Amino acid sequence: MFAKPSSTIRKVVIFFLIAFGMMTIHSYTNWFSSIEKFADRSIRPVYWIANIPPRLGGWADLRSTDRSVIEKENLRLKQESLIYRGQLQRMAELAAENLRLRLLLNATELLTDSILVTEVIGVSPSPKSHTLSIDRGLQDGVYVGQPILDAEGLMGQIISVYDNHSVALLITDNTHAIPVQVLRNGMRSIAEGTSDYNNMQLRFLSPTADIREGDELVSSGLGGRFPPGYPVGSVLSVEKISGEKFLEVNVRPAAEIDRSKHLLLVFTSQDGRRNGNVQ
Repeated sequence: MFAKPSSTIRKVVIFFLIAFGMMTIHSYTNWFSSIEKFADRSIRPVYWIANIPPRLGGWADLRSTDRSVIEKENLRLKQESLIYRGQLQRMAELAAENLRLRLLLNATELLTDSILVTEVIGVSPSPKSHTLSIDRGLQDGVYVGQPILDAEGLMGQIISVYDNHSVALLITDNTHAIPVQVLRNGMRSIAEGTSDYNNMQLRFLSPTADIREGDELVSSGLGGRFPPGYPVGSVLSVEKISGEKFLEVNVRPAAEIDRSKHLLLVFTSQDGRRNGNVQ
């Protein structure tokens, strides 16, 4: 005869079955959505508390900075601003030319993407999970799937939205993929994350593909999730591995994935709810 399991083992088994059942219910229903939102709102103050030390450090650095250093930095910023405004004038000319060309092609709708400024309030503690939290939510019109970018390029997309904040999945996460095209020749591919902030990869490119080191990649717009034409990254290396059918193509993201503090939420022309607005 086999001995009966101890009460401790029975408790562990019962606890495991309850946990498995709750995970299954959560995966296929929305029964626990209110509990999840309550828990998320309860944890949110932790993000603000965690940001207090760097804010105090920044304040202390500013107070201890020499006046001459601040004046030099101010002069440099003014010079950069002048350069950017000059470039913007050139961009305005190019945009006007593009508009004339689109009118010649009988474009039926000429809409521009609007944006909303947001700030990072928390990042995932796991090095394998590339997500971050921002201080905009349902009250600001944020929606699941919305693109997010910094001053340099695409950062990722919104995966969870709450009343006053949201969670974004970054393009470098190993579960993320984005349709791209090579700016030089228009060749299309898929850029996938590798859980490395400084590296992505293009999959399933044949050895005859016309791609080179230094090629710039932009979003292709295929799939309708990301608007076309936004910078995604540049090709770092192209290698043909012996015995493999496809090239190994490494890409450096254009966005400063692990450094940007202030980001932009993009309201695409398809969404239409904030078209023409910038806040």
